[in-house]
Amino acid sequence: MAKTKIIFLRLCMSEYMKNLINGKWSGTDRVTENRNPSNPSDIIGLYTRSDSEMVLKAVEAAKKAQPSWASASPQFRADVLDKAGSLILSRADALARLLSREEGKILAEAKGEVIRAGNSFKFFAGEAVRLGGQKLPSTRKGCDVETTREPLGVVGLITPWNFPIAIPAWKAAPALAAGNAVVLKPAELTPGCAHEMARILHEAGCPDGVFNLVMGAGAELGATLVEHPDVSAISFTGSEAVGRRIAETCAKQLKKVQLEMGGKNPMVVLDDADLEVAVQVCLNGAFFSTGQRCTASSRLIVEAGIHDAFVERLEAARAALRIGDPLDTKTQLGPVASERQLAGNLEAVRRAADEGCVVRGGERLDREGFFQAPALFLGSHNSMSTARDEIFGPCASVIRVADFDEAVAVANDTPYGLSSGICTQSLKHASAFKRLAQAGMVMVNLPTAGVDYHVPFGGRKGSSLGGREQGSIAMDFYTTVKTAYTFAG
Repeated sequence: MAKTKIIFLRLCMSEYMKNLINGKWSGTDRVTENRNPSNPSDIIGLYTRSDSEMVLKAVEAAKKAQPSWASASPQFRADVLDKAGSLILSRADALARLLSREEGKILAEAKGEVIRAGNSFKFFAGEAVRLGGQKLPSTRKGCDVETTREPLGVVGLITPWNFPIAIPAWKAAPALAAGNAVVLKPAELTPGCAHEMARILHEAGCPDGVFNLVMGAGAELGATLVEHPDVSAISFTGSEAVGRRIAETCAKQLKKVQLEMGGKNPMVVLDDADLEVAVQVCLNGAFFSTGQRCTASSRLIVEAGIHDAFVERLEAARAALRIGDPLDTKTQLGPVASERQLAGNLEAVRRAADEGCVVRGGERLDREGFFQAPALFLGSHNSMSTARDEIFGPCASVIRVADFDEAVAVANDTPYGLSSGICTQSLKHASAFKRLAQAGMVMVNLPTAGVDYHVPFGGRKGSSLGGREQGSIAMDFYTTVKTAYTFAG
């Protein structure tokens, strides 16, 4: 039955989704099937699988279009971005259903992501007319000094599968607001939302060649984009291993680079925490979005006095989570995004047991799709591979500590530094943790995952490199500063 359905869908989808290059839709004779991870026999669409030649054409178009976009009125750029944001928000329900089908997020989370994308465009529409500089007094008599911000040129954006519209939006919007032209390479696993975003930007009046979309395999297309001499900067979100290779290539070319990579984020639970708040914070941070967030709370560091009661309550809440079709409004947890990702998660569960953890949950569920029960690794400690390596699934290690000082030491003992959190009712400990946490973002009595669209996003150590994303500070990466002197005579 499934085979018949797939063949029928292929016949019906002869008009496949294409790249947007220089304002025109174009593709190759190869396609990728975009499948629903909760029902793999459901093909969402066929999307062109590009070759390197398509990237070269996109960069050429961007290079040609960028000067006129940069010299246009900032109000024109603002109007295009604001309209794109409004169109995204007006289509939030349809886009959320598409996102749920192609990535597996439950509908409420998917709609929240779509709204975040729309708000990002509208926020950076404002930044387009607020791109300021400084006028400074010179130390030399009769001289004026001023600084201005100018676009970089062509910017390459490489985005991941887990936030298929929010991350393309929060990269593209500031790049365009600053006057750059863009070539976006979205994840091959989830091209649908990026394709719709490209369609919306085109509809919003983005000039031909200013925004270009090239879909296909990252290994081939990403390398071509990163190595291209006419690409002035690369913004990448994905694995640390790939990020390091991109950084090396960009360094050799003296090319500006921004990397958002992995996380092994700690959530500290102190003895004085509100137990109900702590359980809900950890349940959300560890397992919502099926744990497929670089900001997920994958290490739960719990003070000894509250440990047993916390574990008992969290385990009951974990076991009660409703797992199923992400389009069902009663579902709390959808599928893992792919068969490959699921296999890696299950291997991590086996490894945790081999390392001596008591594993609760974590098994593959006996139903169609890539469903996994969320997992707790009890009795974990920071030297275990499952407590150090990013798993990127619904798996959390529980680590017992003696006191606040040990909790901070364990929280910071990681090669990553994206997000960090604490559950406590002590102002003293909350304030100290915010100061001591070696992370780019710190949460108190809130999940480690979840940052507003108008504030900086990013970390330190192996999590991030380059300028922060989101908020006004995002404009720093997409611009260069010029200092100009004038002597009036």
